[in-house]
Amino acid sequence: MAELPKHYDPKAIEEKWYTWWLEHNSFHSDASRGGAPYCIVIPPPNVTGILHMGHALNNTIQDVLTRWQRMCGRNAVWVPGTDHAGIATQNVVERALKKEGQGRRDLGREKFVERVWQWRQEYGGTIIRQLKKLGSSCDWQREHFTMDADLSDAVAEVFVRLYNKGLIYRGKYIINWCPRCQTALSDEESEHKDTAGKLYHLRYPVSGVPGRTHVVVATTRPETMLGDTAVAVHPNDDRYRDLRAGGKVTLPLLNRELKVIADDYVDPKFGTGVVKVTPAHDPNDFAMGQRHSLPSIDVMTDDGQMGSEAGPYAGMDRFACRKKILADLAAAGLIEKIEDHQHAVGHCYRCHTVVEPRLSPQWFVRMKPLAAPALTAVVEGRIKFTPDRWTKVYTEWMENIRDWCISRQIWWGHRIPVFYCDACGHQWAAKGQPKTCAKCDAANIRQDEDVLDTWFSSWLWPFSVFGWPQQNADLKFYYPTHTLVTASEILFFWVARMVMAGCEFMGGIPFREVYIHGTVRDDVGRKMSKSLGNSIDPVQIIEKYSADALRFSLIMLTATGQDVYVNEEKFEIGRNFGTKIWNAARFMQMQAAGSTGELWTPASAAPLSSDDQHILAKLNECIAACDDNLAKFRFNDYAKTIYEFMWHQFCDWYVEYSKQVFYSDDAARKATVLGVMHHCLSSALRLLHPLMPFLTEELWRGMGYNTASETILTAPWPKAATTALWDAAVVAHVEARHELIGLGRTLRADNGIAPGQKVDFVIKPVSAAVVPRLEADRVNVMTLLKAGNLTVDAAFAPTQAMPSTLTPLGTLYMSLGVVDVAAEHEKLTKQLAEVDRNLAGVQAKLSNENFVGRAPAAVVETQRKLLAELTEKRTKLAHLMELLQG
Repeated sequence: MAELPKHYDPKAIEEKWYTWWLEHNSFHSDASRGGAPYCIVIPPPNVTGILHMGHALNNTIQDVLTRWQRMCGRNAVWVPGTDHAGIATQNVVERALKKEGQGRRDLGREKFVERVWQWRQEYGGTIIRQLKKLGSSCDWQREHFTMDADLSDAVAEVFVRLYNKGLIYRGKYIINWCPRCQTALSDEESEHKDTAGKLYHLRYPVSGVPGRTHVVVATTRPETMLGDTAVAVHPNDDRYRDLRAGGKVTLPLLNRELKVIADDYVDPKFGTGVVKVTPAHDPNDFAMGQRHSLPSIDVMTDDGQMGSEAGPYAGMDRFACRKKILADLAAAGLIEKIEDHQHAVGHCYRCHTVVEPRLSPQWFVRMKPLAAPALTAVVEGRIKFTPDRWTKVYTEWMENIRDWCISRQIWWGHRIPVFYCDACGHQWAAKGQPKTCAKCDAANIRQDEDVLDTWFSSWLWPFSVFGWPQQNADLKFYYPTHTLVTASEILFFWVARMVMAGCEFMGGIPFREVYIHGTVRDDVGRKMSKSLGNSIDPVQIIEKYSADALRFSLIMLTATGQDVYVNEEKFEIGRNFGTKIWNAARFMQMQAAGSTGELWTPASAAPLSSDDQHILAKLNECIAACDDNLAKFRFNDYAKTIYEFMWHQFCDWYVEYSKQVFYSDDAARKATVLGVMHHCLSSALRLLHPLMPFLTEELWRGMGYNTASETILTAPWPKAATTALWDAAVVAHVEARHELIGLGRTLRADNGIAPGQKVDFVIKPVSAAVVPRLEADRVNVMTLLKAGNLTVDAAFAPTQAMPSTLTPLGTLYMSLGVVDVAAEHEKLTKQLAEVDRNLAGVQAKLSNENFVGRAPAAVVETQRKLLAELTEKRTKLAHLMELLQG
């Protein structure tokens, strides 16, 4: 057993052990190994992506689960891969081309796609390398890319099956259109953001109705009025009976006559009760247009310019057109009023451009038939969501699901496998590249120009990564997978669709559990973003603190399903914890000379002291709690459990007690204590391994624990003892002793006793029953309290004022005889004056209504906490002065 270096250096071990794991195929498994399967499929990050804190949290959780189950003896596989990210990747390559003075159409489709593949080859592996740096134990031999040949085959297979089943169709409907990306978006890809806009009330001229010169309609998008083909009122709105009877409404600026229709969609209580109808640019207007056979006039081009139907406004940008239209309407006296209006505006989820609702021919999937079995699977409990609140969100979305727009007007992605024959007009779907028409055998055929939505490949991920539609042993063994770990943002994009795909194509659910974690935010609650400048780069954190520190700190801060609030300093938690464990291991190595250095086992014959029994009981509690917390996805409680055991129970208490033994001449006792310490450390390292894989691997080998299992990666997970190896009463006494020492230390601190200064204590025991154990514990208690003397006296009655505190074992008194009363009084007086000054300042702030009302909530809360702290400090100082005066 080589001596551990004096200082813990994560950089020296992380790359070393990850390389070793890869070289020894430590993360790989397959069906031939047998055992109980456990499988996680990674939410494939975009090939354009780089690691952010959300990725770090998501993948650390997956790694914790995979490493835990692997150590529990299951045949665990974590399948990695990346998503081709159609729109995002095409945008990246187009920007690169723009710098070269070119566009994709200059290259043509084939050459452009080749260029994207080149980009992917050169830059697409960045996030995979970063995931490895994080310590992810993915089965890298199974790494997939959604544009791989086998996954592309699965995409084509699914499309053809759904097409032939009548569940894929082409139709002309209102869709979300991104003028920047120049493609359709699904409803889920159009992110609605609350926007401070305007509501424009416009006058549309009326003729043929005595006494009525105009009607007023309201819109947030005046430029779309150029596509109006009607105005609508409610059928029972008597105010406009005359208008419906024969009035004529004219579209301002273009002087087009508009039809007057009556429709139940119109709310007579909203505004004037008259709405403009633009069937080509609004989904509700489109539905009215269908009911009333209205023409649909698209007034925009693909890039957000005004088209030929816009008359004199043709060629203008849509927002420039808005300004011009408003100016022209104002000049004509046709603006009734303009109001501030807060409303939700759709934005492209990739480039954040304002989305344009627009009539367009697209491909759709009929979702209701697919949603029914996927909804049933969750309702019946075959798939469980954690936290459970997401079950309701999922079911409500499924119950109200709309058809999915799956076509995109870009070049990078899976091209829609639909073919057209120009000779006979036949249309069909097929895998591969047919050379002739399936109906007339003509050769002049062409393929649809659009590509599929990226999510159309991702929804097949749990089974396409195992080679579906081909049947094989791994697909049969690992499907359905076990746990899906994801964020709420892709519950509808991905999770729900995977359930539908699994039920449709595999005949069953794709996973059994879905854990939805929160969002990583900064310490004042803002979502991290480049624009706010509050992003924390996980790679930089790894370089500064270590991957283990990043992983441990993130998980310790992660309450089940709640958002995570971080700043850079919080990663010191993990770094300091690693250092604490390292130092404890080095201390143990230093005590090994002259002892057996063997692990203690239940079969060991040596008698156990009260402290031995207590630490073994605490270890048992720790193992049971880790099991329970991991099984229930309480990851922060899992981290806190092992932290509490290692930092406090093991290092702060047991290691400190052990020093008295190691400084003695009792070789047998030394051997027992060291054996118990090794038993505890080897167990704790295994419990900690899923969270801090690098440190635990280094210490597993460095401490010589690798005789049974070469790598901790496959070492058996500790099991809680079913039979107690300790006396519960003894354990309870040690707990009480710990509390006594803790309260004694607080007594010292509250009375300003310097850390190195020894003072005398007296314990007035709570009963005669505890006296023998208190006497037996005298040396340990004195050492940890830094007491000059410790007296156990059941009849003690202080003759002068003495600081005291109640403990489970009795009242603990501390002598002030060593204190220079005059000097201490002067010091306390100064401290009290300073506290009073600070207290007055805080009270003044909090009594100021302007401060409380206008300052950020976090700032106000900080001042309130400071008020409580200062008030408590003042009370303690006043109490100390009373004691001194006594």
